[in-house]
Amino acid sequence: MTGLLTRFRVDLLLLLVAAAWGSTYLAAKELVSPSAVAALLALRMLIAAALMAAIVAARRSRVTAPELRVGAILGVLLAAVFAFETFGIAHTSATNAGLIISLTIVFTPVLDSLVSGRRLPARFFLAAVVAVIGVALLAGNGVLRPPNLGDLLVLVAAIARAVHVTSMHRLSADRPMDSLHLTTVQLATCAAVFSATSVLHGDSVPRFVSRLDPARGLLFFYLVVVCTVFAFLVQTWAVRRTSPSRVSLLLGTEPIWAAIIGIGIAHDRLALAGYCGIALVLVGTAWGRSVEQSHRLAVPHPAGMKLVPAGEARTYD
Repeated sequence: MTGLLTRFRVDLLLLLVAAAWGSTYLAAKELVSPSAVAALLALRMLIAAALMAAIVAARRSRVTAPELRVGAILGVLLAAVFAFETFGIAHTSATNAGLIISLTIVFTPVLDSLVSGRRLPARFFLAAVVAVIGVALLAGNGVLRPPNLGDLLVLVAAIARAVHVTSMHRLSADRPMDSLHLTTVQLATCAAVFSATSVLHGDSVPRFVSRLDPARGLLFFYLVVVCTVFAFLVQTWAVRRTSPSRVSLLLGTEPIWAAIIGIGIAHDRLALAGYCGIALVLVGTAWGRSVEQSHRLAVPHPAGMKLVPAGEARTYD
């Protein structure tokens, strides 16, 4: 009975994280404008990095030189993910952003196979085609037209996230690294990048803060504490108490939550073709994740190489 309750608690918290990540797009949509992207990200990363650093300090652990070096490299890549994603959210709907970014699940195994020389089964590429067709239907919403700027930027963010995830596994595979330290360094790097950018482009951080009324301030607090710090800590805690496949399955429900929140709360309007697109994206990404996991478990990997299911890649947003 105790084991069952523990598993239920772990599953529930992981579902809460997936729902929080699914709500990120609407929260960011409500807070951001094209001129405020750098300032929003600078403030978000500064607060998140400070909270993570406080947790590291409370543990009385020290960040090693390799963690600092690798974290800084990955932090620059993560900054690119945040930049493309947030600029994209400013120009598209929360529903589109949440579903298009889920293509990371497809892009990551493809990129890893190109780097490692490990061939993926044909079924995976069929699943990828299904997901891409779904994105095309969703972006056009029943009209044969190219995706708008926001959709393209989020698509680039999905590719950048696949690069980030693949690089993270490659750079940290042959040396022991504390995931809490690595995340803290990455967030601090993002904070430095966006703080510098906010001085040169768009609104400054003080100007952005001055525009936060109580409701928007509460929403920003939710974005930082729940969608960033809480989500990372829960995932780190949960992955030690359940199987990687179960973590991947539960966190992989993120695009479902994004669609529910975008349509149900933001009232994003979709034609029948748009709903068909949502269905194809969800089917394609879920099928692709399943095929990739089965193939990864069946094929031996080089010694020391640790591969994580694509559904577990999103630990920072």
